[in-house]
Amino acid sequence: MGRQEDLADALASLTIFSDLSTPELLRIVETFTEVSFPEGDRVLRQGLSGAGFYVILEGEATVRVDGVDRATLSRGEFFGEVSILLGEMPVADIVAARPLRCLLLAADQVEAFLNAHPKVMYRMLQVQARRLRQANQWRI
Repeated sequence: MGRQEDLADALASLTIFSDLSTPELLRIVETFTEVSFPEGDRVLRQGLSGAGFYVILEGEATVRVDGVDRATLSRGEFFGEVSILLGEMPVADIVAARPLRCLLLAADQVEAFLNAHPKVMYRMLQVQARRLRQANQWRI
C-alpha cells in the first residue's frame, strides 16, 4: 500500500472524516500537507499567527490561553479553523505537548474545502458545539 493510501486509511478512522468514501479521502490527502512539530514547538501563537486548519494524526497539543493550559488535543482532533473562519488571529497558543504530526490545509483553501465536503463541515460544527458547551462550563 502506498503513502497516500496509508494516510487515507488513517483519515477514515478519524471522526471528522468517517463519513467520506475512499476516493474522497484520497483527494483530501492530495489537498492537505503533512507537517510535524517537535515537543515544545508553538504551532499557533495567540494574537499573532494562524496559518491554516490542522488535523492531528499523532501526538498531543496543548491549548494555552494567556499562559494557562485549557485543553489537550490528540489524534483526530483539529485546530486553527476558528481564526480562519472569523478572519482573526488565534485566541490561544497551540503547543506540541509531544511530537506532533498533522495534516495542514492552507487558510485560503478552507472555505472551498468545507463547501465541497459538507459532511466534514457538519462534524466540525458538532465539535465546535461541544467546545462551546465546555467553555461555558468553565465560566460557571
